[in-house]
Amino acid sequence: MKKLWNEFKAFAFKGNVVDLAVGMMIGSAFTAIVTALVNSILMPLISLITGKVSFEQMKWVVGQTEIPYGMFLQAIFNFLAVAVCIFFLVKLINRLTALGKKKEAEEAPKEPARLCPFCFSEIHKDATRCPHCTSELPVETKH
Repeated sequence: MKKLWNEFKAFAFKGNVVDLAVGMMIGSAFTAIVTALVNSILMPLISLITGKVSFEQMKWVVGQTEIPYGMFLQAIFNFLAVAVCIFFLVKLINRLTALGKKKEAEEAPKEPARLCPFCFSEIHKDATRCPHCTSELPVETKH
């Protein structure tokens, strides 16, 4: 029994499982945000355009059987609205993240380019021969 418990602890507290759990919690919170955006903002705007028609009220009556196809249409619409919202939110987050990375890259000091002493072309810092003029380069000692 102790061996089983140790195996479970090793599995449950591995980095991957904890990362997955955190991702699921953040995903759940993100879903709540997107659902609120769709239900509180997008759907009222669409009801203005469609004349307050609710898809969920649409149904076919065949004999005495009701087929509520409107519920299916509403589910499809909700999926598409959520997908579009997620797309734009992720795009915004990626843009903000890229701005942060761009600032970090600008702040990092760049090493000056090494130039060939014969043709003055830019060469790799570890090159022993210039790829442009094929001259042998002097070996630089690093201090």
